[in-house]
Amino acid sequence: MEMEENNGSTKPKNATRKVILYIVAIGLLAGLFLAWQFFYKANVPNGLVDKFVEIPTGSSFEDVVQLLTSGNYIQDETTFRIMAGRLGYKARAGRFELQPGWSNFQLVRHLRSGKQAPIKVVLVNERLPEDVAAKVARFIEPDSLAMITLFNDPVYLDSIGYTPQTLMSLFIPNTYEFFWNTSPRKFMERMMQEHDKFWEKDNRQAKADSLGLTREEVYTLASLVEKETNANSEKPRMAGVCINRLRLGMLLQVDPTLVFASRDWESRDLAKYKTLDSPYNTYMYPGLPPGPISMASIPSIDAVLNYEKHEFIFYVAVGDGSGTHMFSKTYEGHKVNIERYKENLTKRNIGINGGSKSNG
Repeated sequence: MEMEENNGSTKPKNATRKVILYIVAIGLLAGLFLAWQFFYKANVPNGLVDKFVEIPTGSSFEDVVQLLTSGNYIQDETTFRIMAGRLGYKARAGRFELQPGWSNFQLVRHLRSGKQAPIKVVLVNERLPEDVAAKVARFIEPDSLAMITLFNDPVYLDSIGYTPQTLMSLFIPNTYEFFWNTSPRKFMERMMQEHDKFWEKDNRQAKADSLGLTREEVYTLASLVEKETNANSEKPRMAGVCINRLRLGMLLQVDPTLVFASRDWESRDLAKYKTLDSPYNTYMYPGLPPGPISMASIPSIDAVLNYEKHEFIFYVAVGDGSGTHMFSKTYEGHKVNIERYKENLTKRNIGINGGSKSNG
């Protein structure tokens, strides 16, 4: 009888334990499911269209949430908020690359790390500082006005050794990587670093010194060559013509300086600007202009530094569509070349105007 009583009392206890274990298991499964929801379930859409999110400087956490939801970067705002709180996320500015299918954990951890996706800025043939500002502002957070304001700040320019006229000589054409939230001053710091590295390479500074020219003067002369010819093969010869004329005290008489002086970028009839009173008018004023008339390519800069030594002091376009020029040592020879240029234009049914790509 005693044993039967004991058996009877243990059955309810075992049943109770099973129920408790069942409830605990259910709770654990629910907890694991919730954890999976927060940590591992994809919250960044698999069909993400734009993988790059740009978080502006000074953004708050609420700004980031609004940006992610309005841009369809996340599907569930609530779980993102919970995960961000658990991981102690605080908004960090920058351009971040997101991956389709990321979980909240992956997303928050990435945004919290501050690891940005760099952007590439290509500087090639900008003519004015305003053009550089407009180009750069297309890729980084500061707008062009912020860039131009710095470019026109005389105190700042003086502190880095430039003037509004010489500033363009700072920019070496190339492809540069920047972070999206780079400030205008940080952009300029990078440009100065790249500028110095360029001039320290391949004995460029020593070559400029041997010419008796500053970096800015070499760049200015290179900008004239840049606008006169697209043929890299003849740039050293053309640079030699300019250097010969400078040393002889002759006017450079480079047509593109008339374009720059007049700001008439589209005109092909430049003869009317030869009497325009501007320090950039090399038909009126001797020596180099006060600064570059455009960004100068590296081949043009190196053409000046490694100019061809010869006795040519004139050149004129061939006029056959090749984009090349004929060179001469005397004015008589130059006149003969001009007639050849005209004949070639006639053969191509092109009218004669002031845009002859000629000096002299």
